[in-house]
Amino acid sequence: MRSLILAGALGALLATPAIAAEYRVTATERTDTKAVFAEVQSRAVVPARARIGGTIREISVVEGSAVEQDAVVALVVDDKLALELTAAEAKIAALRNQLENARIELDRAKQLRASGIAPQSRVDQAKTQYDVIGNQVSAAEAEKSVIDQRAREGAILAPAEGRVLTVPVTQGTVVLQGEVVARIATGPYYLRLSVPERHAGQLAEGASVAVAGRGITGGQGRIARVYPEITDGRVNADVEVAGLGDYFVNERLLVTIPVGQRKVIAVPESAIRRSHGMDYVRVATDAGPADVAVIPGESFKDRDAPMVEILTGLRDGDSVILP
Repeated sequence: MRSLILAGALGALLATPAIAAEYRVTATERTDTKAVFAEVQSRAVVPARARIGGTIREISVVEGSAVEQDAVVALVVDDKLALELTAAEAKIAALRNQLENARIELDRAKQLRASGIAPQSRVDQAKTQYDVIGNQVSAAEAEKSVIDQRAREGAILAPAEGRVLTVPVTQGTVVLQGEVVARIATGPYYLRLSVPERHAGQLAEGASVAVAGRGITGGQGRIARVYPEITDGRVNADVEVAGLGDYFVNERLLVTIPVGQRKVIAVPESAIRRSHGMDYVRVATDAGPADVAVIPGESFKDRDAPMVEILTGLRDGDSVILP
């Protein structure tokens, strides 16, 4: 008897229809995005220039080398400086000999003056001669210092810390004063993007953008600057992204940027049923459940739930019956 009662209760439970959940359709604001390519750029690219003219004797860097500020990039040698330095040293040696003779003559004149043999004018003349030659020695030593400084300026130094982009010269190349020997990218890297001018009004500083690239998974960036000038029908903007230090300058990355807001109607992905090549959604009406043909649009996630935008077929406030 007890088994008959349990069997009857189980049969009644299985015969009861499952209660379907309902989803209230609500028009919500959604951000439209556009995928564009952006190029990695450096905040500044500074040239390392030759300070003197001459021949490249040595190059210490190659493309891609990391350099510190004031590191030696290359060495320029001017053979004429060695000849000028030799001439300056010979001139200084000759003047120092003359200075020594003038000192001896001055001492002799002072001794003769003390003995009453020579007049004071001879002492004054010897003193003047000694001072003139002393000044000539100082001038010659200053000229030699200038030549030494020019020789030291043959070492081309990195103007700032960074990474070498190009080295447009080779060993043995003759360069002029001020000629570029290397180009160095300094400062943090950023992304430069260019979009059609119809999106210029939607670009705003501080807006978040999604970045996908080598070593960047789910990366986020921020629009740091929107340039006010439109060139060739396109507007430029800079995006700050962390972790671009090991990228190549001018390397292209895919960036998704916000370009506008619009109202959308979306339903959970499970609410859409496909039959005979058509998509249907079951809607609760006063007359009972009814299948409505819809045209789905883009899929996206809302609070980690898969949603599908409905282009036509539903209205704001409809109740969708979920399976």
